[in-house]
Amino acid sequence: MNWGTGDNSAAMGASAEADMHVETGAASAFRSDWSRRGVLIGMLATGVLMLPGCSTLAAGSGLGSGSSAGADPVRRLMRFSSERAFAWLGQPEGFWTSPVARIPMPVLFDRPGRTTTGVLKSKAFRDKLQYQLNLFATPGARVAGPLVLKTVQSVAIPNPAEVMAGGNTAATTLLRRAMGPALVNAMIPEIERAMKEAQDPTLNQAIAALKGVTVQDTAHALALDADNGIWYEIGAAEAAIRQDPADTNDAVLIGAFKKA
Repeated sequence: MNWGTGDNSAAMGASAEADMHVETGAASAFRSDWSRRGVLIGMLATGVLMLPGCSTLAAGSGLGSGSSAGADPVRRLMRFSSERAFAWLGQPEGFWTSPVARIPMPVLFDRPGRTTTGVLKSKAFRDKLQYQLNLFATPGARVAGPLVLKTVQSVAIPNPAEVMAGGNTAATTLLRRAMGPALVNAMIPEIERAMKEAQDPTLNQAIAALKGVTVQDTAHALALDADNGIWYEIGAAEAAIRQDPADTNDAVLIGAFKKA
């Protein structure tokens, strides 16, 4: 199931399981659902759709046996949201075409005094580089997907009712806090591998223009931004599900929202 199509010029700032086996049967329905896209853009504009950055938290914190017996609806919400997000981001232009996950130019390419040529000052070149970097984020998402779905099964949910009655991204925020920097750490080597294999001339020219910067440095910078994009996409999917739980066709989840 795909969700999150469309352009967004103001977007918010291993391989064994790459296909992730997510549900994709309703792809065309999600791509054509402009009303849902409008709801999302409205949330972005008003600041309702927000997720705290949690990359400094210890990986795995929040996991364990601290879940209430009523945690199943929350896990279902996390799973549906994650599956929808990764079904979209796992596509070749998934990050680029998402209204929330598009990756801006990493700060690595904007540090003053580090460039050896003027190529990075060219808007045309920077636009092309940004596009290529968004494409390189896709292999990272394919590695991140199984990790998120695995964590959904075990993350501690001590107060399910509070999450179900919480804000638009309450479940996503809880899940992100639990995972900490795990996605970044997993994506770096996969993105680096993809960059080295592709030998993209635009990326190579950009890296060559930076003093002392390597492909690994670039992969690290991109993984940090991809991590933000992934969580924004999952949060957007959660917000959409909260707007219309019936769209999941999941009786347990629909019933839980009625009670909440």
